[in-house]
Order: sequence, then structure tokens, then C-alpha cells
Amino acid sequence: MRFRLAAVSAVACSLAVLVCAGQAMAAAEVHRLNLELSVIPTQIVGGDFNDALDLYNTRVLDPKGYEDLNHLQFTWGYDAELRYFVRPNFALAMGVTQLRATENVEFLPSITQTVAVQAEILTVPVHIGALYYLQAYNQGDFQARAYIGGGFVQYTHTFARFGQSLVVSDSSWNAPGLTYGKNSSYKTALTQDAPGCYLEAGAHMFFATRFSVVIGAVYRSGKLNNMRVDLIEAGGHVISGDSPGPVVTNSKGQPYQLDVGGLGLKMSLGIGF
Repeated sequence: MRFRLAAVSAVACSLAVLVCAGQAMAAAEVHRLNLELSVIPTQIVGGDFNDALDLYNTRVLDPKGYEDLNHLQFTWGYDAELRYFVRPNFALAMGVTQLRATENVEFLPSITQTVAVQAEILTVPVHIGALYYLQAYNQGDFQARAYIGGGFVQYTHTFARFGQSLVVSDSSWNAPGLTYGKNSSYKTALTQDAPGCYLEAGAHMFFATRFSVVIGAVYRSGKLNNMRVDLIEAGGHVISGDSPGPVVTNSKGQPYQLDVGGLGLKMSLGIGF
């Protein structure tokens, strides 16, 4: 009798352990520290850079009957962020992003002449902020939590570049407002760093694994005023290479402003530690 009771107790304890283990295995894992690797299709406002492209279209391309250059308004951002949960409903975030928008067009005025035009906006925003998580939704081994947050951004290594390269020189391709002699191959680069801010909202989904998924929307403000000359090169010769150089003015005679802000969709894979 005692043996049967002991056997039944042992079996019951074993089943209880198995059930608890199954429940533990099925629970969603929420790690205190997470590395979020994100891809962010995002808008870029452009500011005076797109106005300069319009001026180039009007003064250089339109008289020749060529297709206009497109505005730089969209790019893919690549982001790495550390997200640390100070409390179950409050997390700190710190990360770095790369945003690079380009437009490359090649024209063939004649059999012996090729004109390549390049436009580029590049910036590396570094951000730090905080996130507030709402009540969790649990279903088996799945947990989803909506969050809202925001913080500050420092735009670093920011450049606005434009240039054209000619195989055969033709003064009719000279840039508006700039005279480089007979050789119309040139490059210009402007630079500036500035602070900004961002807002973020989305859903963080946890599973019975160290990996999680984030889908959200991010808005960045990013106006860089008083852009300065980083490089002006024409005909293979550097005309201005002092960095930071003088402040540049736009077509209206005002200090040049580059706007790299915009609204983006954030898609992240989280790795818990």
C-alpha cells in the first residue's frame, strides 16, 4: 500500500514537473537587454538640396530636352539599437542609423560624349530616447505589447553631394552660377551636423525564443541649417577643400538648409540577452 502510494505520488510529481516545464517552455521570453536590427523605408524632405536639383533641371537639362533629375525623397535606413528594460513597462533606447539617398543618371549627347550626373544625401543619425510599453496581450507562447516613445537625435557625418563627369569637355554643361572654364566635370560637397528629435510608436512581439519582432512608425525632425562647403573640385583640381568651409547660400540668397527629416516604417528583428 505504501509502495503504491509512493508510486502514485512519484508519477503525480513527474507529471506536475512535465506540465510546469511545458508551460515554462511555452512562455514568451522578454529579455531585459535587446539588440534591435532594423530596416526603415523612410521619407527624406530634402530642403534646399531638392531646390538645387530643380535649378539644375531648369538651367541645364531642360534647354537640352533631357529628362529632369528626380528629387531625393526616399531612402532605406539601416539601424542598430540597444533597448534596455529598466522596468517591465519602461525601456531606454540608444542606437545609430545610416541614411543614404542617391540619384545617378547618365546622358549620351553624342557618340563620343558621356555625361554622368550624381546626387547624394548621406547622414548618420545617433539617437537616444525612452519607450513606454502598454499592457501586454498574451496568447500561449506569444506576447504583444504596444509602445510609444521618443528622444533626441544627433545628425553626424552629413553630406550633400552633387557632381557631373564629362568624357569630352563641353562648356554648355557648366553648373548654374559657377564658372569652371572649358572643363565641365566637377564635384561639390556640403556638410553640417545638427541635433534633432524623433517620435516612435509601434508593437513589440515576443515569442518563446530569444528573438522578437518590432513593427512601428518613426518620425524624425532633421533640419541642418547653415550648410558649409566641404569640397569643390573642378577639372581634377580642388578649388576649396577646407572643412568646415564657408556657409553656402541657396538660390534665394539665404543660408543653405538641408532637411533629412521624415516619416518612416520601422521593421526590426530583436535579439535578447
